[in-house]
Amino acid sequence: MKVAFLHVLDRGRGHLVGRLQCRQHAPTGLHGRPRAWNDVRVTPWPAPVADGPVRGCVVVPGSKSVTNRALLLAALSGGPATVSGAPPTRDTALMVDALCALGVPIAVDGERVAVAPHDGLRGGEPGRDCTVDCGLAGTVMRFVPPAAALADGPVRFDGDPRARERPMGTVLEALRALGARIEGDRLPFTLHGTGGLPGGQVVIDASASSQFVSGLLLSGARYDKGAAVFHDGKPVPSLPHIAMSVAMLREAGVEVDDAEPNTWRVAPGPVAARDWTVEPDLSNAAVFLAAAAVTGGEVTIAGWPARSTQPGVGILPVLEQFGATVTPGADGMSVRGPTTVQGVDVDLHDVGELTPTVAAVTALATTPSRLRGVAHLRGHETDRLAALATELTALGGDVCETADGLAIRPATLHAGDRPWAAYADHRMATAGALLGLVVPGLLVDDVACTAKTIPDFPGRWAALVTRDRD
Repeated sequence: MKVAFLHVLDRGRGHLVGRLQCRQHAPTGLHGRPRAWNDVRVTPWPAPVADGPVRGCVVVPGSKSVTNRALLLAALSGGPATVSGAPPTRDTALMVDALCALGVPIAVDGERVAVAPHDGLRGGEPGRDCTVDCGLAGTVMRFVPPAAALADGPVRFDGDPRARERPMGTVLEALRALGARIEGDRLPFTLHGTGGLPGGQVVIDASASSQFVSGLLLSGARYDKGAAVFHDGKPVPSLPHIAMSVAMLREAGVEVDDAEPNTWRVAPGPVAARDWTVEPDLSNAAVFLAAAAVTGGEVTIAGWPARSTQPGVGILPVLEQFGATVTPGADGMSVRGPTTVQGVDVDLHDVGELTPTVAAVTALATTPSRLRGVAHLRGHETDRLAALATELTALGGDVCETADGLAIRPATLHAGDRPWAAYADHRMATAGALLGLVVPGLLVDDVACTAKTIPDFPGRWAALVTRDRD
């Protein structure tokens, strides 16, 4: 069995000291579906069943999206800078490792990451290999190459087997147009840094991922001419993530012009060294709030920000359409579930990462649902549309893929004759956990993959589901 490695952060000494083995996804066939379930020698996780309405207050870890943007900007600033509230997850560790490989001095103490002053990024040189492991983190594979173009020397990029299938050509071709020399069009590839990049204007098709735009913008200020990115193609998905990148660049003193649709201009100049505080991950919070919706309970997410650029805020109006009641308060954001869940017809184009959670709720609704605008999910950690259709159908669901989403009709669900497959995808695993609240006997084949963005998800989930009822 192939294994990947999740680095363990030494909280006392502040650097990486060990590795934990964690299983990669099983060999896959069409649409990334496992070929043989017995290829996966891991004990399936029995999803806890709710014995009544789920009630409780949940503290979710910091946002992965904010954390990895902050870490990259801290590195580009030259330091000193800190990132507080960084979740101890695989995606965080992969970004820290990537920046360390580029010569950035980083100390990790729990959820606080400190970047010491340094003179810039370093590539490979005689006697020093420079390899970046992207794992399955889109923020590493799309954000770090534009920064590595500023390093002096070759930088090799690789990642998990599924990462080698994810779209990368757009950002690599854009970097070539801006003056970089790169061997390869997807992982693995080698970028030959020369200590800087001319920069300038580039036209891309970012319809497969907003990360193509964000990656260029985050490093663009350090290019000689800055970066002007023009999108030409179908609508860019997950625009809130680009808004997040723009807002954080401005907080770092970078001049960004996004007044014109599908156009982003970053002026050349320094990135200010500053201290960042990471807010709770609202996309990860979504599955906990959805637990209230499907059980008629009430869940509060502590520390929900009054304002946020995170796409995860989009779960609130969707839950209201399901019939839930959403109430902000001093303790956080609360959701009270309905007596019965109504079907929805929603466009999730800008909040595609919420699709697995929303799909799980629709499978428990009493009327049909339609999820639209998420064709780009076929290029995520797995083909999420195919995976959801396959796994929900295996539970007795009535689901079919459409050109840009899913159509779900009411059906009685039951545990299948095999575990719910996570496909090494953290959001598929949490969707299975959500369904397990009301589908007795449901097993999730790989709940450990939730470590990508949620530390100890099984423990957090069990604590919410099994706490004393009112």
